[in-house]
Amino acid sequence: KVFGFQSFRPNQETIIKNILEKKDVFAVMPTGGGKSLCYQLPARMMNGTTIVISPLISLMKDQVDAAIENGMSAAFLNSSLSTQEMSDVYKRLKENDLELLYIAPERFAMPGFLEMLKSLPISLFAIDEAHCVSEWGHDFRPDYLSLCNLTRTFPHIPVSAFTATATQKVQRDIINKIALRSPYIIRASFNRQNLFYQVKSKAGLEAQIIGFLKEHADEPGIIYRTTRDSVTKLTEFLVDQGISALPYHAGLSPEERKNNQEAFSRDRVTIIVATIAFGMGIDKSNVRFVVHADLPKNIEGYYQET
Repeated sequence: KVFGFQSFRPNQETIIKNILEKKDVFAVMPTGGGKSLCYQLPARMMNGTTIVISPLISLMKDQVDAAIENGMSAAFLNSSLSTQEMSDVYKRLKENDLELLYIAPERFAMPGFLEMLKSLPISLFAIDEAHCVSEWGHDFRPDYLSLCNLTRTFPHIPVSAFTATATQKVQRDIINKIALRSPYIIRASFNRQNLFYQVKSKAGLEAQIIGFLKEHADEPGIIYRTTRDSVTKLTEFLVDQGISALPYHAGLSPEERKNNQEAFSRDRVTIIVATIAFGMGIDKSNVRFVVHADLPKNIEGYYQET
């Protein structure tokens, strides 16, 4: 009735059952494996607000919009909101009018925020992109370390951590750092039936890329480079060849990054040439290929990027 599904995908049901029994959960599930249902369904069924911690400001709005479309009461708190919008969210929170609240991890470090949460009925903490907690992970974010106080501060509230990739070492690190209490652990298969992987020797890169793009004419895709400079040069080369392409890297202004990402998301440009600053926060259903024009640092990074 709420989400429109007739059945669960692999592992969803057992994760949800453990959450409903108020147990901590650690889940490694591939992108597209249905992680959000694992905390949104309990959010609908349990009393109080489910707090979702996510580093992806660019995705929060999409996720909240999708939840609202499903008839759930949802909101987000992050730096993109005006003071008035923020106080509206706090008001709804205090009136117990939210099933789901998405927040950025930095908010936990803010003085008074945890104290305010203590006064509210909270049903669950769900940590998305949990690999950001681990310094052994491929995308360590120091602001995630403020989550180490969660289980101590809220001893009776279950905590779930979700990530698409985690080696055993990263898994142990995350569980220790967040201090999960005898968590139910699930490691889904990383085999994605819909993905095809191919590795080729690099020889005459520009010609190779042009050859590849000709075989995939008008298909949206991402080309990764390791440096900003190589992103700029490759984008200019592709545009000179009449290919619709835009760059994305941390050296561009926030406005330009936002505009370029939006142009790609809305099919106004076919190719985005990017450093891995681009990878997190893209919700685009018709990406048809990912080209690594340079080798990623490790196999885990490669998998996360694809």
